[in-house]
Amino acid sequence: MITSRWSYSAASVCLFAAAVAVASDNNEADAVWKSKQIPDWTENDAKDFLTESPWVKTFTPGMKQASTGSQSRRGMGGAGMGGVGLGMPGMGGMGRRYPGGGYPNGQSQSGSNTGDPPKLTLRWESALPVRSAELKAHDNDAPTIDEKHYAIAVYGIPDRLLNGDTKKLQDQLKKEASIKRDGKKDFKPSSVEVLERPDGPVVVYFFPNSTEITKEDRRAEFDATIGRLILTQSFFIDEMVWQGKIEL
Repeated sequence: MITSRWSYSAASVCLFAAAVAVASDNNEADAVWKSKQIPDWTENDAKDFLTESPWVKTFTPGMKQASTGSQSRRGMGGAGMGGVGLGMPGMGGMGRRYPGGGYPNGQSQSGSNTGDPPKLTLRWESALPVRSAELKAHDNDAPTIDEKHYAIAVYGIPDRLLNGDTKKLQDQLKKEASIKRDGKKDFKPSSVEVLERPDGPVVVYFFPNSTEITKEDRRAEFDATIGRLILTQSFFIDEMVWQGKIEL
């Protein structure tokens, strides 16, 4: 029995040491893009940034029920506004959540033939570190962004959801999108572009930056509907800081 108890104790120590090592590795990886100047980034640094950073969210959207048109939030990575403040159910109000990774290039459009929602990736496309990471990662098909707009891009949308007349589709997508901030009027996009890429279409939402988003806003929630897909994800402004400056 003494040997058995020692074995359990040794195993526990080993597991604890392994957990500490993993946490240390994660902190080191997280610190790479924070500590390095952009010219010093490697291609892998850039790809890591485009997978795991406050400017990128990968999640499974909710879906409208086909029969009734009612909304189902099953499987969503975010939470709806619910018409009351900015509380996130089950997360203690302003609780933070960073969905898992998934670099859009080569991303599987799971569920595109089964009726299940696909996994999508949102990027705050207009942010300087995002643009720099795309250059370092040799993403030559990245959307073109001007200096007068915030831009949020959606990757991983099945082709079947973006069929039809492009102009009508873009107008419809524009009507069904907004950025929500606590205590302020919904922020609507001025335009939407549907771009064709070798790895699948990308939808880019443009919001005039004449309506400024500041650190005092704390959280900006992006809401949109694409076909039956319901997209709701939060970006935390105080974490979207690059070299001491908010980058949006």
